[in-house]
Amino acid sequence: MTTQRDRIRRHVDANPGVHFNELARELDLATGQVQYHLKKLRRDDDLIAEPLYGRTHYYTPEYDATERGAIAVLRRETARDALLTLIDRGPSPPDTVADDLGIARSTLEWHLGHLTEQGLVEKRRDDRDRVTLALSRPAATASALREIEPSLPERLVDRFTRLVDGLVADE
Repeated sequence: MTTQRDRIRRHVDANPGVHFNELARELDLATGQVQYHLKKLRRDDDLIAEPLYGRTHYYTPEYDATERGAIAVLRRETARDALLTLIDRGPSPPDTVADDLGIARSTLEWHLGHLTEQGLVEKRRDDRDRVTLALSRPAATASALREIEPSLPERLVDRFTRLVDGLVADE
């Protein structure tokens, strides 16, 4: 394995779910170079590419599809914060979670769609059809959270989205 290819493999191993742009940026490599080496790593079954939520995330082979999906969604700060709020508060109404996070309800719903799709959160309805959000798989959620350490650019993009939501909500 080449030195650059080995660097990429080690970075993905240390940062499961890393996406292409983040990989190129953090390793300070040209995008063409990263593409070339990722193609070779995937061909040799050293890495798995998982396209989810508008990004292709990279993993080492030991992660199964369920783990890859959970890690991909939790790489987004807002989704992760919503999940952490449910861990802290326990089952909660969506409006409460949105208010705690300081985001628009529509933004929360977008992230909840991914969290429910990955089986991390469930929406429970009571007899009056009120929704309560709750963790679906606490052990799997804890495991996925341990794998995530979001990069600065990821956090900045999520915070920018929150800022725009706040400005739009004020109008």
